[in-house]
Formats: sequence, C-alpha cells, structure tokens
Amino acid sequence: MKRVLITGADSFVGTSVEKWLMKEPNEYHIETLDMKNPNWRKFDFSMFDVVFHVAGIAHVSTKKSMDNIYYSVNRDLAIETAYKAKESGVKQFIFMSSSIIYGDNGSLMDKKPINKNTFNPQNAYGKSKLDADLTILNMNDKEFKCVIIRTPVIYGINCKGNIPKLLNIAKYAVFFPNIKNIKSMIYIDFLSDSVKHYIDNKLSGVFFPQNPEYISTKEIIKIAREFYGKKYRETKIFNLFIYLISPFSTTIKKIFGNKFFELDEQYFSHELSIKETLLRTMGRDSR
Repeated sequence: MKRVLITGADSFVGTSVEKWLMKEPNEYHIETLDMKNPNWRKFDFSMFDVVFHVAGIAHVSTKKSMDNIYYSVNRDLAIETAYKAKESGVKQFIFMSSSIIYGDNGSLMDKKPINKNTFNPQNAYGKSKLDADLTILNMNDKEFKCVIIRTPVIYGINCKGNIPKLLNIAKYAVFFPNIKNIKSMIYIDFLSDSVKHYIDNKLSGVFFPQNPEYISTKEIIKIAREFYGKKYRETKIFNLFIYLISPFSTTIKKIFGNKFFELDEQYFSHELSIKETLLRTMGRDSR
C-alpha cells in the first residue's frame, strides 16, 4: 500500500486527487495536513512514501502589500515542506507549480507554445511559484524523487477560476468575436489520473499535464451556448478593436490571448473530448 500525505487540506486539486486515489482503497492510504496550523511542523512525515504539496495562495491581487504573503506561502512554505519530507525519508515529493511562471496572460499575436524553460514571471505570485519550483527540483536525487507539475488552467465541477466565469459569460454572449486563439487546459480528472501515474511509477522531473488537444475561447463559448439551449453566433465586428486594446487590457488578454504548452507525453487513461469534459463541468454527463 502506498501512503500519501496531501499538504493543503482545503485545496480543490488536493481533494480531487484524494478522491481519485481512493477509488482503489486497498492500494492507497491518504491523509491530509492543514498547513495553516503551524503545528504541521510537528507532524511525522516519516510514515509516508509520497508528499503531494498543494498548499498555496492563489493569484488574488497584484498589490505590493501581498508580496510577502506570496513569498511566505508559495515559496518558503513549499520549500520548508520539501526539506522536511526529504529529511524524514519520504521517497517522492510532488509539487503543484503553475503556468503563471511563464507569465500572467497570453498574447493575441504570439502563437508560440510555452516550453519548459521560457520563464517569464511578471509579479510576486509568479516569482514565488518559480522560486519554489526550481529549488525543489534541485533537491531531486535517487532517494528523493521530485515531481514538478506545471499546469495550465484547471477546470471541473466545483472548480473556481476563469473557466466558470467564462461559462457564465456564455449565457449572455448573443454574438461572440470570431478570434481563434489557442489555449491549453486540463480537466481535473485528467490531472488526478496523471498524479496517480507519477506516484505508481515513482517518477521524477517536470511535467506539463494537459488535455490532449488545444481549444479556443470561442469553442468554449459555443459548447456552453449549446448546453444552455441558446444559439451561437460569431462576428468580426469587434476583432480590430480587441486587437488594438489587447496590450492595455488584462481581461482581453486573459480571454483572447494565446497561452499553450508544447504537447508533452500524457499519462491519463481517459478518452474524453474537451466538449465532454466541459459538459461534465457544467453538470451534465454527456454519455
């Protein structure tokens, strides 16, 4: 039986991975640890084979007053946890990094994929995640295998973030700009299955788990409109205006920008289309 400690008790990803692994209760023993309580430092890590670190502060603000919190939690806490795991004899440490280390939002003009070394953190959130990412990766050795997961946008039932906001926009988008951008995303079950594979095969290294196909924002809107029983219509009327203001608008870059990873080898066993995963996210089993 593999003993797995998930550090970050209230994490959506941590909870989802826990549920996924517990589909095989005879294969995994799972415990979670609340990292908000400083008593976590007294917890015995030595009884676990794997530590899956998901504790962190999300990108909620660019205010300078938040910088110390980002570095304290996203960098210092993660590194301290990794050191404790290594000193305790844990065999594998899995760290949830983020695509934020490659920049906040994509460009409407640039259609080059992100590769593993094109770092471009633009604020304390991105820099703190990158610092932890690279420090932990350097701790990897034969006895302490480190897995770095750099994810694009994660989505699924009950997941917060940009995708639920976009799906909500679809309810009111009578016309949507005909801009075909490129985005990497990952459905939460695919991510959970990937984590299981890293554990089962005792892997180490940097991974880009993502859906096996890219998608554009307009495709997401179209799928959502169909789900809501509404017609989908495209227009080019706003395209020039969107391109002109995109350098000055975070929202425009977030919605219409290109941000996608090189297609790496994937390790999940599912064969669901993006449409099927989005339908499930919105609450309908597409089968």
